[in-house]
Amino acid sequence: MKKILSFVVGFLFCFGAHAADYRAALVADMDTGRVLISEHANDANYPASLTKIMTLYLTFDALEHGRLHLDDYLIVSQSAASAPQVKLGLSAGSKIRVEDAIIALAVYSANDVARVLAENLKGGKEGTFASLMTRVAREIGLSQTNFENSSGLPDDDHLSTARDIALLSMAVYKHFPQYWKYFGIKTWVYNGKTYTNGNRLLETYPGCDGMKTGYTNKSKYSLVATAARGGHHLLSVVLGAESKDVRAAVSTRMLNRGFETYGIGAPANYTVEPAPVTSPIVQKYADDAPRVTPAATPTYATGGVGVQFGAFSSVDSANAMITRVKNATGATAHLEPTGTGLYRVRVTGLTESGAQSLKNRASAAGIDCYVFH
Repeated sequence: MKKILSFVVGFLFCFGAHAADYRAALVADMDTGRVLISEHANDANYPASLTKIMTLYLTFDALEHGRLHLDDYLIVSQSAASAPQVKLGLSAGSKIRVEDAIIALAVYSANDVARVLAENLKGGKEGTFASLMTRVAREIGLSQTNFENSSGLPDDDHLSTARDIALLSMAVYKHFPQYWKYFGIKTWVYNGKTYTNGNRLLETYPGCDGMKTGYTNKSKYSLVATAARGGHHLLSVVLGAESKDVRAAVSTRMLNRGFETYGIGAPANYTVEPAPVTSPIVQKYADDAPRVTPAATPTYATGGVGVQFGAFSSVDSANAMITRVKNATGATAHLEPTGTGLYRVRVTGLTESGAQSLKNRASAAGIDCYVFH
């Protein structure tokens, strides 16, 4: 893996006119998923603190399903307290409120807080949480991403692409719009200290409403930036920029080019509120239009046994089965894209006896299904 990545990064630096300044870039329409500009968007790169977008995605999922609440307090372990900079400097045994933890990641990219969230969400082990991050990445369509930790701290096997980062960012926007506001916070005061968001475009780019910065020695400077103008909400991803100035300048240029594809030039005072997504979205495009398809909302299993109620070629058919299972058994099934054009309908996180009981109830109602492990 190390040799492969060294080759990829070396290749990026000698290929193309932009290579001396940044490694990869992408601009997409957040509402349709259409890719407007793509430069080496499928090449492997270190995501650095853009990783924390996934940590926050899973935090938002826990809030959505009642496993966490904004006013809950999380315990800081010795491992979290010893995380390297950048961090809040939390002491072992102290506590931090969930909402403060979210803001600490979104605004200040605190590594100790990322570890606090990981350990509290997944049994006290960051490595277990990282495995969950990678599994969920696959479920929402990130095909070239591997997470080894919750913060993006250096690891040769911790990799992603501009395309995958864009898809992850849009998944947050689509699946958890009620928490989108945290990515647009410019400054935050905690324990008497003021922290400033590293995303310069929040101050300099009209309509910018997020989202996240990243940096390590190997990754260089990266930025996901989002902006609304003229009825369109766009997202830019820039990876591997040589400096903060370069990532801000390239992000600005990319967003401008994106808006120009819609004939939108001069900035206007315009904001877009993301609409909640309660069912998977399927977008139709022209055959030649590149796209990052918005992901279907997953449900995360807590166990290894489940019941499958079929695999369907359309989202509508899958949703019809979800409704039928609910009406017949009271169980809440979810949709799982297979990556091959089919959509499974499953109930997961069951015990062996619970799965068998559900299968029996469904079979009695005339629904064909089977137990899987």
